[in-house]
Amino acid sequence: MFKHIREDIRCVFERDPAAKNSFEVFLNYAGLHAIWGYRVAHWLWQHQFFILARTISQIIRFFTGIEIHPGAAIGRRCFIDHGMGIVIGETAIIDDDVTLYHGVTLGGVSLEKGKRHPTIKERVVIGAGAKILGDITIGRCSRIGANAVVVKDVPPDCVVVGIPGHITGKEGQNADSIPDLNHNKLPDIVEDQIAEIFERLEKVENSDK
Repeated sequence: MFKHIREDIRCVFERDPAAKNSFEVFLNYAGLHAIWGYRVAHWLWQHQFFILARTISQIIRFFTGIEIHPGAAIGRRCFIDHGMGIVIGETAIIDDDVTLYHGVTLGGVSLEKGKRHPTIKERVVIGAGAKILGDITIGRCSRIGANAVVVKDVPPDCVVVGIPGHITGKEGQNADSIPDLNHNKLPDIVEDQIAEIFERLEKVENSDK
């Protein structure tokens, strides 16, 4: 347990330049508190103490503003920055080294039992306000832009923006590097499409002369 706590604190310093020292991080980072509370609730859920597990998750939600269902599966070094408004559903799976910003939803779109929430592969960065819905998979090292709504699978190393989410390119990352947190550096697909239309129109007009 203490090994995981130290590991979680170290990953904060890797991904948040505002962190000053370990004591400050331990006391004041709600994302860490939510993850630690989730681990307790998840253990209880796995041992079929369902009511107690849900009660703990709701207490953590009250104090942090982060709702993680105890049935979700979350790997190591998951970093939640700020975190207010994050919702992670029961059958969501999050692999190692994932970064989530505030307002992210990993939600379901079905009333059927079984897997109905997303699978997030390792080293994915999900920008503020993004919604990832349904039993889909976000490939490793991808970046989801702020406020994107993703309802289809995303291959590894991709950048996704828009509503609904569109894959706008591929940006590979070194597997040993720190996750790419530059989720602000995203293409404007509407502007690009308009520019392409004007370029084609200009070619048509020039061909008629």
